Amino acid sequence: MQKVVEFLKANPVQYLATVGRDGKAKCRPFMFALEKDGKLWFCTNETKEVYKDMQVNPEIEISVSSPEYAWIRLAGKAVFEENMAVKEACMENPIVKGQYGEATNPIFKVFYLENAHGVIADFSGNPPYEF
Repeated sequence: MQKVVEFLKANPVQYLATVGRDGKAKCRPFMFALEKDGKLWFCTNETKEVYKDMQVNPEIEISVSSPEYAWIRLAGKAVFEENMAVKEACMENPIVKGQYGEATNPIFKVFYLENAHGVIADFSGNPPYEF
């Protein structure tokens, strides 16, 4: 898990893919929030299309590459939870704080990836790190 967290923090703008409510693939820039209790947490708000898409089909995939040509593919089920400790931790990010003001903002939502799995790989020819 630590290797995954380090990779996501080092490459802060990831891309989150969903299946849209129209049945078509959607890919959006996203940011990893934090790891807590062995879960990878992210945040969004309930007015966004991505939130609405994940309510219909919570299976998502996240990907990002590094400047060194390594990449991560991370998949799982988005599970939304009213976790105030996680929401407060998200507010430490000035971008999140600027958008939502405070953790109690009613539209502010947090989710973690259930059964997160994937790979970190590169072009070195070495076997990928699977998790």
